[in-house]
Amino acid sequence: MSDKKLLSLDGRIAVITGAAAGIGLGTAKLLSEYGAKVVLVDVDPEGEKEAEKLRAKGREAVFFICDVRVEEQVKKVVSAVCDKFGGIDILFNNAGVTVRKTVKDLTEEEWDFVIDVGLKGCFLFSKHVIPVMEARGGGSIINSGSGWGLKGGDLAAAYCALKGGVVNLTRAMAIDHGSSNIRVNSICPGDTDTAMLRDEGRQTGIVTSEDKMDAYLEDCGCDRPLERIGVPEDIARGVLYLASDMSSWVTGIALSVDGGGNA
Repeated sequence: MSDKKLLSLDGRIAVITGAAAGIGLGTAKLLSEYGAKVVLVDVDPEGEKEAEKLRAKGREAVFFICDVRVEEQVKKVVSAVCDKFGGIDILFNNAGVTVRKTVKDLTEEEWDFVIDVGLKGCFLFSKHVIPVMEARGGGSIINSGSGWGLKGGDLAAAYCALKGGVVNLTRAMAIDHGSSNIRVNSICPGDTDTAMLRDEGRQTGIVTSEDKMDAYLEDCGCDRPLERIGVPEDIARGVLYLASDMSSWVTGIALSVDGGGNA
């Protein structure tokens, strides 16, 4: 098979959580461009409008509202996807939130919110998708890590714990399910221009007014070797690689897509 065909996702079914905006939406758009039937999952009903835009381009796309922390909702989405498309080949566990506080300042509710959305959600979707992939002879799971899953960061105790957990959960899943031809990898973005990063600027007090947002975003990229902040498409291309046959002998890795930040 040629390298060009190795990137093709024709006929494959991809489920993306946290897909109504940001990295999740950028990934849904790119995977659909490469032939995948995409399933957008989010708590934000705006995801339906994004699915409609993809369908208007002649692509197959559906949207499901789902709280990834609630197992019954996850099970219903997985079942509905299988009923509609016959299975699942790609899962991008992307849903995540952050609360920028130290351990001392976090409330128990804030801690649970961050961990449950990002780590429990990853567990629940994987738990119910893996049997589907096993029945299809394999698949690719990509978990959304972070540069702060590989090293620490300030004012982000729950987020660092979450992403560190995701990165090591990924390794464990790769070991457990490789014999079923299921590859499991994490992608670790650096600062990427999304609504969540902009909200982090407000949470930490760096952005005290919206006219300072551009300067904040520029600062997020200036200390990286490539001297710019990321955009969702940068991360989506990494997911495409991990989802496709181009990475057929790649499993258990944490792929940094961060403009060299961790270097």
